[in-house]
Amino acid sequence: MLSRSLLPVPMRRTLLRVLAFSGLATLVDRARARGPDTAAARERMLREIESDFRATATDTGVSAPGPALRRALAAVPRERFVPPALAASAYDNTPLPIGEGQTISQPFIVALMTELLKLPAGGRVLEVGTGSGYQAAILAEMGMRVYSIEIVAPLAERARAALDAAGYASVVTRIGDGYKGWPDAAPFDGIIVTAAPDHVPPALVEQLKPGGRMVIPVGPNWLSQELRVIRKETDGRTVTQRTLPVRFVPLTRAR
Repeated sequence: MLSRSLLPVPMRRTLLRVLAFSGLATLVDRARARGPDTAAARERMLREIESDFRATATDTGVSAPGPALRRALAAVPRERFVPPALAASAYDNTPLPIGEGQTISQPFIVALMTELLKLPAGGRVLEVGTGSGYQAAILAEMGMRVYSIEIVAPLAERARAALDAAGYASVVTRIGDGYKGWPDAAPFDGIIVTAAPDHVPPALVEQLKPGGRMVIPVGPNWLSQELRVIRKETDGRTVTQRTLPVRFVPLTRAR
């Protein structure tokens, strides 16, 4: 088991926040007590994300979100991608429950994974695990061509509605097993995986373009996951960078 002292600063903050929550009722109470000052909340979120980038730069090699990512974080209405009862907590730098046993990731983790992809302008991206739709919206706001696959049908349907309502109809979504990727839409400049398998799916590596990157949490359980960046070389070999210990829900497979 990882000692809390071994976790990076944002992870320690997140764990403390999660432990402080006694459940969904507590989250709802906090959200209701807070006013809907969205602009101020977004700015606070951005400051905290930038602080977390600086705190983890030694491990990740990235000290700040790039300008395009920062603009997207400021533009995408995160409150549209969380349950209505939690809308006032949408810009807290912490994960939130979205139903079906799933969560919307901490904004810093969304930002970090996006930045680690190092996507070209207008890049073609596969997201495995649509979840709430927020990560796909960030990528679409940056001008990427986004394909997103979700195995949990109710989540996929809600994410599709949220993306359309927020103005991101260009995101292509489908219901299916993300472990297998999306061969018909491949190859991809980047692949982002928002749930943790216990190994890197070979199909996803195959669907990366030469020079492309995959950002993926890997580990057998939430106590031993790490965020990896996998770069595919022009000759098909892969190079792996290990960054931070993380906590993601397991990648669900088709039965």
